[in-house]
Amino acid sequence: MENPKIIICDCDHKDVETERDVFKKSGFDFKWLHCKTEQEVIDQCQGAVCFLNQYAPMNETVFKAIPTLKMIVRYGVGVDNVDVPIATKYGVQVCNVPDYGTNEVADQALALMLSLVRKIHMIGNMTRKGIWDYQEAIPVKRLACSTVGIIGTGRIGVAFAKRVHTLGCKVIAYDVKYGQDGYSFPDFIGYKSMDEVLAQADILSLHCALTEQSKEMMNDAAFAKMKEGSYFINVARGGLVDEQALVQALSSGKLAGAGLDVVAHEPLSKGSPIFEFSNVVVTPHMGWYSKESAEELNRKCAEETVRFMNDEPVHYPINHI
Repeated sequence: MENPKIIICDCDHKDVETERDVFKKSGFDFKWLHCKTEQEVIDQCQGAVCFLNQYAPMNETVFKAIPTLKMIVRYGVGVDNVDVPIATKYGVQVCNVPDYGTNEVADQALALMLSLVRKIHMIGNMTRKGIWDYQEAIPVKRLACSTVGIIGTGRIGVAFAKRVHTLGCKVIAYDVKYGQDGYSFPDFIGYKSMDEVLAQADILSLHCALTEQSKEMMNDAAFAKMKEGSYFINVARGGLVDEQALVQALSSGKLAGAGLDVVAHEPLSKGSPIFEFSNVVVTPHMGWYSKESAEELNRKCAEETVRFMNDEPVHYPINHI
């Protein structure tokens, strides 16, 4: 039997029934694989025209070895595992799904923030050990008196900003696109330089993309510019943070705590020094997830693939072919 033109080359979801329904209604066959390396992709995906891709690397080696490949749609917002300029060179359309989990990720950042500032995680673990004393949480600062700094005000950053603004927080932000034509931003956000946001924020939350320019942007120098006793939240990409610098900022007391839904290398090793801090909350890259967002993600990936196969305009192009 000839290999199908549509291949889910890797996906760790429990099933692909949503995709199956979309493809069946559109008259397309597909195959679901679990490739982890570029070589596995090359060996198992010959003849593919469209990939639905989650983590497997998409680079020049893959594009050269599978000349039939013309489209990649990624499960998620970020496309840092895809070499987009090289994909463009080989005529491969790259798409993502930027709007499926906006509310969920914003909620995750908010939940981490509340857990840190109200010290829910830390004091909850103490009560399990029989320590029934609110004074163990002192000091706890009034949230409505806090300044929340946001790096990156795309869909998710703005959704988070609206949530914390509603709670009475002052919201400041840095965004590389601020001031450019065609971009609008909520008027309750005070836009400042990166250094000003670092210096003024009581709570700093990352919501920007991982690029060569932003890789390990939170390094020793950046943490040194933050307020004493401030909180740090990352629900974007682990590669934005130099984790040794983060550990140092926690060890020195520069940071009062950190909430992480993403780390540089996932899963985070049980022996990581990050786990040594009681004022750190780590969740397993789950910010995107709700039952509804998972179904939406799977459906939109499949629908985007069908549009491409039917020579219709795609909805979420990352590059232009």
